[in-house]
Parts: sequence; structure tokens; C-alpha cells
Amino acid sequence: MGEAKRRKEALGEQYGQEERILPWLPISKRQGQAFYQWTTRGAWVGIGIMVAIWLTVRVVGPGLGWWNVQ
Repeated sequence: MGEAKRRKEALGEQYGQEERILPWLPISKRQGQAFYQWTTRGAWVGIGIMVAIWLTVRVVGPGLGWWNVQ
């Protein structure tokens, strides 16, 4: 209990608030991690779509006679 009281006195008004990435940037570390997870997931979805398009253009389309790859 003593350590928590000392920490509360030292931090003052900021005690119990989430830590920011940068002092001048109003984004908390939790928000930064959530943004990182969403962008990573979005990148993998984009990679999957690109692979599906590539397979369609190079394999499926010519295999079904839709067009010829030259």
C-alpha cells in the first residue's frame, strides 16, 4: 500500500491514466496496439486478395479458356 500511495503522490493527476506513446500525441499505447493489429490483419487480407487475383489471371482464366497468357 505504501508504494501505491507514493506513486499516486508522484504522478498526481495522471495516476491511473493510460500511458501515451508520445507526450504530445493523444494516442495511448493500447490504441496504438489496436491500430497495429488492424493494419496487420488488413495487410494479410490484401496479400490474400492479390494471390487470388494472380491465380485467376495465370491459372484459372487460361485453364478455362477465358484468355491466353502470352
